Amino acid sequence: YLHVLESLLEPERVIIFRVPWVDDKGEKHVNRGFRVQFNQALGPYKGGLRFHPSVNLSVLKFLGLEQTLKNALSTFSFGGAEGGSDFDPKGKSDTEVMRFCQSFMDELFHHIGPNQDTLTGDIGVGFRELGYLYGQYRRLTGEFECALVGGRNLLANSNLHAEAAGHGLVYYAKHVLADLNRDIKGLRLCLISGSGKLAMHVMEKLIAVGAVPVSLSDSKGFLLDDEGFDGSKAMFLKDMKSQQKPLREYTRRYVRAKYFDDARPWGEKCDLAFPCATQNELNHSDALAIISSGCHVIVEGSDMSCTAEAIDVLRKSKIIVAPSKAANAGGVAVSGLEMASKSNQMHWTGEEVDTKLQELMRDIYQKSVAAAAACGHSKDGPEALVHGANVAGFLRVAQAMLEQGCV
Repeated sequence: YLHVLESLLEPERVIIFRVPWVDDKGEKHVNRGFRVQFNQALGPYKGGLRFHPSVNLSVLKFLGLEQTLKNALSTFSFGGAEGGSDFDPKGKSDTEVMRFCQSFMDELFHHIGPNQDTLTGDIGVGFRELGYLYGQYRRLTGEFECALVGGRNLLANSNLHAEAAGHGLVYYAKHVLADLNRDIKGLRLCLISGSGKLAMHVMEKLIAVGAVPVSLSDSKGFLLDDEGFDGSKAMFLKDMKSQQKPLREYTRRYVRAKYFDDARPWGEKCDLAFPCATQNELNHSDALAIISSGCHVIVEGSDMSCTAEAIDVLRKSKIIVAPSKAANAGGVAVSGLEMASKSNQMHWTGEEVDTKLQELMRDIYQKSVAAAAACGHSKDGPEALVHGANVAGFLRVAQAMLEQGCV
């Protein structure tokens, strides 16, 4: 498979374009837009859009490869892609975001479609942005079709789409713990980083299954509530986020909680860790801290949360790492369900989607374990799930590439 790997590492197509837009003061701005269509061997490209100042071609190529392998682990036939812009939606008015999204779609619509490339939200791209993007796509093409998934109302035909990645992360963690003869219910110390959609939905699902999440983080530091978040605290946090208030505000209402500036939560005592902020957020020193914290399992929510140096440290300490390409595949799973039922105009209930999501996460976990075992890694080994997910995803893509020849 060596020559297949060489081909796989090169994206099939990279689209770069400028995005001019006008702010509310009438001043002109220009951002850069991207779409990396990484691999289409298994089916139409599918992957997220990210609006964040850190976005560049290098980041999106890495995310496109991760998305290709993530999609391959699912039971659906999707290729992998990723796109976005260095535009920052934070602090922008709805009208400014709308103008930017419309300008962004003016170029991108040439390169996407239900049988070519479908888009989902990522960092900085939520319901608001997806709605504006879809509205402009429909206006330009004159067609009502599934080129974007994950938005409200007209863009989705199932419940639970927004929550799928976070809930799937917890379901995957349950399978990991079950093979270690442990139950996620009752785990008192679950660390979460980030405070975006993914982190919030992980927090909610942990509470629902009887675990106790104790932390969240943002760009300024992290919030720690030793008493744990519960349903009412989760609602308060969601309300804070909807008003774009910083996490520090939480301590004004819950005075026993603490906010730590310019710090990350990994040194705090924990049983289970969910890094859900951004790629490479857990480095060598964080890995040393998390070893001292008593953590047994790390479940990556953000794409490739751990750096290579961190993985090396964690492996030597026999801490199990569940890679994001497997654990964070819940969004792919629900998108696949939506697209599969779209032609019949079906509407999935929340209970139906949740049942199917649990089945799909169990299937992905079992694929990873089987692939790891075939390579000589026992399922309780620290590297098993990382190797298993990589091998299982790669082999599915590689076989399709071999069958299609040199293309």
